[in-house]
Amino acid sequence: MTTPSEISTPVEFERPHIPEWKSLWMRFRRNRSARLGGLIVILYVLIAVSVPILDDYDARRDSNLRARLTPPTVNLGDVETPSYPFGTDDLGRDILRRVGHGASVSLTVSIFAVSVSVLLGVTIGEVAGFLGGWVDSVLMRIMDTMMAFPFLLLAITLLAILGPGLINGMIAVGIGGIPGYARLARSMALGIRSEDYVMAAQSVGAKSNRILWQHVLPNSLAPLIVQATLGLGTAVISTAALGFLGLGQQAPYPELGKMLAESQQYLVTGSWWGMVFPGIAITLVVLGFNLLGDGLRDTLDPKLRGVD
Repeated sequence: MTTPSEISTPVEFERPHIPEWKSLWMRFRRNRSARLGGLIVILYVLIAVSVPILDDYDARRDSNLRARLTPPTVNLGDVETPSYPFGTDDLGRDILRRVGHGASVSLTVSIFAVSVSVLLGVTIGEVAGFLGGWVDSVLMRIMDTMMAFPFLLLAITLLAILGPGLINGMIAVGIGGIPGYARLARSMALGIRSEDYVMAAQSVGAKSNRILWQHVLPNSLAPLIVQATLGLGTAVISTAALGFLGLGQQAPYPELGKMLAESQQYLVTGSWWGMVFPGIAITLVVLGFNLLGDGLRDTLDPKLRGVD
């Protein structure tokens, strides 16, 4: 007969500690939206970066009136006859090349515009939410006034003042996105400023600017990163809309929205490729950023997926 001392007790093993970055990466890889969106964004960035390097665009060299409105063709056996996988436009320009260069323009505008929105919007929101009082009231009333205008209408108004062009389009889209980031940063600052670690820093005499940039801002990054990723897709659409209205990139340089505007009159004649391929490029890019943003949201906020 065995005694209680002879009964073996189960040995408890401690779970190995997983670094935070590795845990986030594992959750990111398990998310299908994040994987698909990340793949689309990576391909888009590779195309947008490599095309201008490998192909120095020249509108005069690209134009070939003899190949005007050529449908999508691939001539594998005939070396002398050029291939146009995406067809040509009304001036005989290769749509495939122009979509590649247009993607580069959209990426440049999106990154610049979102950077401006994040930098100014987060600064305004964090300062307003942390300091409160009259500073909060004044800054938020300015943001409310900007938000009273629809995003695209505000961008068009700014371009009417600054004049059409790519640089001015970047500035207009960037300024139009400031209120959204300011609102989000303010809401995060309002919640974080009452946390114990912030109150502890205040009790030892830490200055407000140090608390703001060392405690409040780092703990606000997760939702801001998600919002910035989604904002890149919005910036692509806004850039295309301004280009479609003739307020963005000017001729003869390619831009996806401008390509849609130039090709719409030929759609009724059966030349569908002039609008379809730029439209597909815009759709895929925006879809990629949206899927990536949703995946980052689920990764950075485990409670949304029931992970403790």
